[in-house]
Amino acid sequence: MCRHLAYLGPSRTLHSLVYEPEHSLEHQAYAPRHNLHNSLNADGFGVGWYPATGEAPVRFRRAQPMWTDVSFRDVAAAVESGCVLAAVRSATQGFPVDESCAQPFRTGPYLFSHNGRVGAYAGVEAKLRELAGDLADVPEARAPVDSALLLAITAGHWRAGRSLGEGLAETVFAVTSLTSGRYNLLATDGTSLAATTWGDSLFVLRADGSVVIASEPYDEDPRWERVPDRSLVTFEGDRLCLSSLAS
Repeated sequence: MCRHLAYLGPSRTLHSLVYEPEHSLEHQAYAPRHNLHNSLNADGFGVGWYPATGEAPVRFRRAQPMWTDVSFRDVAAAVESGCVLAAVRSATQGFPVDESCAQPFRTGPYLFSHNGRVGAYAGVEAKLRELAGDLADVPEARAPVDSALLLAITAGHWRAGRSLGEGLAETVFAVTSLTSGRYNLLATDGTSLAATTWGDSLFVLRADGSVVIASEPYDEDPRWERVPDRSLVTFEGDRLCLSSLAS
């Protein structure tokens, strides 16, 4: 379900990240290599980026397949950023194909994406809403999709002082104590990256002073490294850290 990527490094065009590579995110929308549960990610897409360090993130989202939006392809060639988070969506049955459900979500200085699904959502929705708290603090958590409540729960951890990675990990622990599912979460605050693997693929590329964390490699660079399942990966201050989420 879904594909996403995050980039942190020297400024580059959005086009060079999501369109140009041989196996780009656009290509992964219709021909993914590592999707375990579906073969098409055509139910929307989104790209978020930071205009400059310290500025709030800007975002573009649509409820259509990425390859059909010719206008954004043109815009992407003219926009540069040193921090980007992008995703293509395969909607879980029961949730609408709607722009509000396309990721990345945004709250304060953060961009957030969920690749996966909450297992038995109807049976645990009430408990997830208890964990999420007042959604007025995170307006995008009102989107009619399971991922939105994961955003709200994670944002609560961040407001409580948890680091970018700690917020993701604590959300995974809390939700998996209630239900099964797949919880590959990805987030950035504009200066660091964090991601979890829980049920789906994730890879990391360190090259040319930059880091890319992605559901799958977008080219044949041999430096791509697969992240083990049930892991937390963080990148902050030029330091890449990997830790286990397994109990």
